[in-house]
Amino acid sequence: MALKVLIVDDDFINRKLLQTLLKKHPEVSEVIEAENGSDALNKLKKETDVNIILLDVMMPIVDGIEFLKIFRSDMANSHIPVIVLSTDDTRKTEVFDNGANDFLRKPIKEEVLFGKIAQWS
Repeated sequence: MALKVLIVDDDFINRKLLQTLLKKHPEVSEVIEAENGSDALNKLKKETDVNIILLDVMMPIVDGIEFLKIFRSDMANSHIPVIVLSTDDTRKTEVFDNGANDFLRKPIKEEVLFGKIAQWS
């Protein structure tokens, strides 16, 4: 199965780190990057075949929670799993309440990330 993954994170280093990890994953065929929730929503209009979204919470313009609210308000997106990546465990309840499928604590470990991808793809 070829997976298309969207990374949404305002931190360039975090995006590159995730991209490096995802390139090692045998089923990931394409990785798209977005700098914030607004950027991600625009990219999702063009990239309609995204299989999984890795979402940061703390971002400028449109943060992870706001992105989830907008993204999940469209039923067409209900099948796309969103895994939230954050250093802040206190946001867990809030992200799940707004439609996240899973939560990963930063720093991301390759085996944990791959396990989550296997679980949701």
